[in-house]
Amino acid sequence: MFSAQPGRPVPGPYRSLFADRTFRRLMPVFALSDLGDGMSVVAVAWLALTLGPDGGQGSLVGVAVAAYVLPGALGALLLGRWTRHLPAQRLLVADSAVRAVLLGAVPVAHVAGVLTPAVYVGLLGASSLLHAWGKAGKHALFVPLLPADQRVAANSVLSTSLWGATTAGPALAGLLVGVVSPVWIIGLDAMTFAVLAVQVGRTTLRDSATPRPRPATGTKSGLSILWHRPELLGLLLVTWVFNFAFGPVEVALPLFVSGDLDAGAGLLGVYWAAFGIGAVTGALALGAARRLPLWPAMLGIIAGHGVGMLPFAFTHTAVPSLIGFAFAGLVYGPYSALSFTLIQDRAPADSLTTVLAARGAVLLTASPIGAALGGFLLDRTSAPSILVGCGALMIAVVPVSAVVLKRSADRPRPHRPAHGPAEHARRTA
Repeated sequence: MFSAQPGRPVPGPYRSLFADRTFRRLMPVFALSDLGDGMSVVAVAWLALTLGPDGGQGSLVGVAVAAYVLPGALGALLLGRWTRHLPAQRLLVADSAVRAVLLGAVPVAHVAGVLTPAVYVGLLGASSLLHAWGKAGKHALFVPLLPADQRVAANSVLSTSLWGATTAGPALAGLLVGVVSPVWIIGLDAMTFAVLAVQVGRTTLRDSATPRPRPATGTKSGLSILWHRPELLGLLLVTWVFNFAFGPVEVALPLFVSGDLDAGAGLLGVYWAAFGIGAVTGALALGAARRLPLWPAMLGIIAGHGVGMLPFAFTHTAVPSLIGFAFAGLVYGPYSALSFTLIQDRAPADSLTTVLAARGAVLLTASPIGAALGGFLLDRTSAPSILVGCGALMIAVVPVSAVVLKRSADRPRPHRPAHGPAEHARRTA
């Protein structure tokens, strides 16, 4: 709810959230590391272009970008035996420290004259091996510390930071690449992770007043927990298809701008900036809506995102599709916060990081597969057809998802501790 008091324009959930000393202390370093990762989106690919052999730069760019992301899925699946029992704080510190050291080794290897393509890809791949666990720890860190009615606001702030970095990071890196080598931008990213590791490591987390459940499910893998909880499994499947449907957009949009609109990279940047600004606005707005019903809101987001893609059918001017893409970003912004909140509410508290890491590993495959399919289809149809088709697929996901929700709601859930009337009403809304 919003404060009605004069001079207090900040929404109540955010005001009470930042009154928490731990959240207020850690959020700036989360935002800093998000910005570093946003800059590396450009720097990783640009450095690969400079390192690749003549005629093979494109292949090295693809390998480098994949190495910076995909090993996290492998680490989530293979390292669970050793990491699933670790506290969220320790997982986040371990991931941040590994990324700080290995990404920091990139400029060191450059100065030493040993930064070959193989060394570069190896350092990127190794740096991402724990990243699914680190991201899981980041979202699980505050669960025992914050009241349940503040989780949506906390997840909204984390999502806003990520979307803000997605918008500002590449733009900042684009400016810096004109002044310094991308090697040093990756070094800056490493420094942000070093700051994150130090700050999280030295933060003392107070014990939650809520009794912790006995570790009955701690020995189960995240995938096993997801498989035996229909609502969480349904959420994973719906989100995977949603991300898969968005994958072709990243491939088709540049061709839509250059081919159908006969424009340059500047307009492409405007499209992504509009999407990012819309996403930041949507994520921030969500934090004020404590009582927003989670499943209906997420299904509405998917449908709204699909509707936002339909104006790409108009190719005579950029205005309709630009407005539609900004709207798609606006409705998409809250999705991550809502889905994380649903998982935090439904997953066993002692296995939350394991569930989040398994979820991240599965979802990492969705967008690349969608992008590959989009590239295949572009040889056989037009970019506007693919973009509109992505929107149509998103809209079609909604009735199927409603059936999944109905089926999962009909099944009994594991017993959970009782909550107050207000919290019960929010959960069952």
